[in-house]
Amino acid sequence: MWTRLMRAVTDPFRRSIRNKLIFTMIFLSVLPIVAVTGLAAENNRKSMEDEVINTNLSNMKWTGNYLGDQFAQLNNLIYSVLISPHLSDYLANAGEASLSSQFTMQKNIIDTMFNLFYSAGNHVIGVELYAKDTNKLFTINASQNDIRNVSGIPAPYTQLFEQDKDFVIQTSDGDKNEFRLIRSINRFENRDKLGGIALTIRWSLLDQTLELIRRGQEHTVLIAGADGTILYQPGGATPSAEALKRIKETADDQGYMQLPGEYVFYHTIDPVGLKLVTIVPTAFINKSALDTMRFGIIVGAISVALSVLIAVLLAWRMATPIVNLARSMQGLGLIKEAEIPLSNRVDEIGLLETKLHNMSHRIKEHIKTEYSISLEKKTAELKALQAQINPHFLQNTLQMIGSMLFTRKPIESYEIIRSLSEMFRYVVRDPDDLASLRAELDHLNHYMLIQKQRFSDRLTYVTDVDESVLGCSLPKLTLQPIAENAFFHGLDSKLGGWTIEVSVKREQDGICIRIRDNGVGITADKLAELRMKLRGQNGQIWTHGSRIGIRNVASRIRIHFGPAYGIEIESEPGEGTLVAVRIPLEGGGGLN
Repeated sequence: MWTRLMRAVTDPFRRSIRNKLIFTMIFLSVLPIVAVTGLAAENNRKSMEDEVINTNLSNMKWTGNYLGDQFAQLNNLIYSVLISPHLSDYLANAGEASLSSQFTMQKNIIDTMFNLFYSAGNHVIGVELYAKDTNKLFTINASQNDIRNVSGIPAPYTQLFEQDKDFVIQTSDGDKNEFRLIRSINRFENRDKLGGIALTIRWSLLDQTLELIRRGQEHTVLIAGADGTILYQPGGATPSAEALKRIKETADDQGYMQLPGEYVFYHTIDPVGLKLVTIVPTAFINKSALDTMRFGIIVGAISVALSVLIAVLLAWRMATPIVNLARSMQGLGLIKEAEIPLSNRVDEIGLLETKLHNMSHRIKEHIKTEYSISLEKKTAELKALQAQINPHFLQNTLQMIGSMLFTRKPIESYEIIRSLSEMFRYVVRDPDDLASLRAELDHLNHYMLIQKQRFSDRLTYVTDVDESVLGCSLPKLTLQPIAENAFFHGLDSKLGGWTIEVSVKREQDGICIRIRDNGVGITADKLAELRMKLRGQNGQIWTHGSRIGIRNVASRIRIHFGPAYGIEIESEPGEGTLVAVRIPLEGGGGLN
């Protein structure tokens, strides 16, 4: 019975070439449509996920830096009181001075606090100063201006003394829209705590900065304490308990975690230790993929139906004249061959196979010729690669300019815009393969000016250039990609300060340009592998991704100047990396 059933199914295809064609064409037309629709939806979801993750990590980093600057400014307000000579005089002499002297010293303290209060802006709504030795509490706000005697350490300041902290941030019990930034007053000689200064601040001070990473109601943005408690949440859905627990347990300064139904991004705000948190629902990332899947299913269903109909019609119509076509091809002699490969079949299909085999051979020869021609277009592809500017660098720069327009002077924003404009002009205006060393250093300096603005005091950039060799030539876009690699591979993962040093020196056999960073360095195995690849370039043009890699730079130097020149790399894990670029002394630069 099973044999008869299999025969009933397979016999129509064994006996009829028409049925074979129908089945094959249906299979070949339907399967790719289904596969492409599924792959397109999944690739779109992954691309959307990667874009959201990378964009949020970048935005969190910059927003965290801006928040850190704002807290630093508030901290500087407190320091203006701490360094006041009136405060030092009061703390040192209040217990021994006469009543009139005490009155004068207290009035000076009040005046100092008034100056801080009225210069701090509308978001600072109160200033307090507690002196432990005299048990005095000075209070300044819009409705109060007094000095009170207290019997013990006031509640806001107990944490400073009991936990021996230099500063704390507390939410206000009366109003969740306010918080206190409290810093201790320490004795210079032994760091004993003499009291504390507190600023009462509206959380709305940070709203404009938090809006940089908020995308409507779909994203939840909040500031949490080191223990995971929510200190301020301007809007959005309430975070899950699991998210708050994971935020409390993490020890990383920045990162993200994927939880059921949401992605949680976090960044530690220096110097206060608070955590900036953004929660993005998974549905936000999958929305685009679902739209693509829905559209793909509709288009796929229509395509499948049309493909089946067309396959049946074509197979039916093609099978009928196939014998006549084979007979007609017997008289064709368009291509003469010395040897004609024999087919296993002796019917008209065999004849078609023979003729089509010959045609296929000629087509392959034509393809090889076209392929050889396409290899000559690599130079044009390299020029297109040279004209690129890293899209993430461009996006971060534009975001920084947008933020600077609200927080910095116009001249500072103009300098960044001018540097970015000069970078674009450099990569597109000159089609030549070679550029002067002066032009390359100018392009690098524009790039580093933007990076210096992005990373503020964290980045140090030092140059030591021999002016007499600036007229020499080297391949265009040689130095800036090396500095960009230093950020991408060496400095981005390093904590603390960053340093990039650039030196240009004349040597006996040419010019040596050294670019040194203090990043994480390269392991011995990876360094050996990279050196081997650099030695084995042999003048090939290598490209990878959207950035100009160091192998590409080394290869172009060898193409222009020969194997005696190129790139050398030295590195120690944890110490940094040195990239040395060697070029000949030419173009008249050595004669200036």
